[in-house]
Amino acid sequence: MNLHRRKFLRQAMQGGGRGMVYSSLAVPSFLLIQPFIQTAWAGNQAEEALSDSVRTALSQAVSQSGPPEPVLNTALEKKQFNEWMAKASHRLSQWLKHPDDRSEFLHTVWYEARRASLSLSLVLGLIEVESAFRKYAISSAGARGYMQVMPFWTRSIGDGNESALFHTQTQLRFGCVILRHMIERENGDLFYALGRYNGSRGQSAYPQAVFAAQKKWLQSVD
Repeated sequence: MNLHRRKFLRQAMQGGGRGMVYSSLAVPSFLLIQPFIQTAWAGNQAEEALSDSVRTALSQAVSQSGPPEPVLNTALEKKQFNEWMAKASHRLSQWLKHPDDRSEFLHTVWYEARRASLSLSLVLGLIEVESAFRKYAISSAGARGYMQVMPFWTRSIGDGNESALFHTQTQLRFGCVILRHMIERENGDLFYALGRYNGSRGQSAYPQAVFAAQKKWLQSVD
């Protein structure tokens, strides 16, 4: 590994809280969200051929619904989660103004990141770079939502409903599952995995931006 990549990978620290599960959310109508569409970071991610086994595994990963109610088994888990929520909500307020929006978003990020065995700070840093926490963002390449998921993923491993990518849980479910898939494809190398996620594999600008955003989340939240 060269020194240039080591510099970025040192920033890929693990962060976030302990596991929990949360309530599922209602899907908004696509007709209602069209007026709020905003542009976002434009990636150049190409659709890749998936083996049958990988396609099946990814399809199962995005289709499984989350448990309907929060489960925090101990007083310590509840305390840690509430502290994380308070800190994360405070930092997120610069992007999401309404407390209810922040609460819904953070509950969902917490569950989906932990479900996919991803660092919370990594997922939050990626979302900050990809969409600046804009739920209805669309890039010039057509990527959608918080994590800028390309619509071809809904056809490849989902039910083909592209508009569902504007639903918070669905969007973050796809994004986290895809990011985990990219990390596994790159044997745990976050530099290349982030580049593959964005469609700029091997280039440093995108991983550098995500790692820098992740570091800020680690410093202010954890």
